[in-house]
Amino acid sequence: MADRLMRVTAYTTLDLVDAVVKGRDFEHGAFAVVDATADRTAPDHVSLQVELDNMTEEHLPAHMEELRLTPEQARTLAADLEQQATHVEDSITTVEE
Repeated sequence: MADRLMRVTAYTTLDLVDAVVKGRDFEHGAFAVVDATADRTAPDHVSLQVELDNMTEEHLPAHMEELRLTPEQARTLAADLEQQATHVEDSITTVEE
């Protein structure tokens, strides 16, 4: 993606994840960047940013999503991600056995 809106650096949380953008009458797979950050000085929220590689202009012009989370919301999200990751790992382990 030549015109990425997010800066991708060595500190980016996830620089290449599989993603899907869905609309009422379309679905398109793409790679995405995900980053969780907070301001270095006097932070007042956690930012969770997601940007998918550009789709065709008719489906999705270049843009990114940003959630501004309170510390409590960030911890709730982190806990749910941990729970779902464990569920998936347990499922994979069961299938492999």
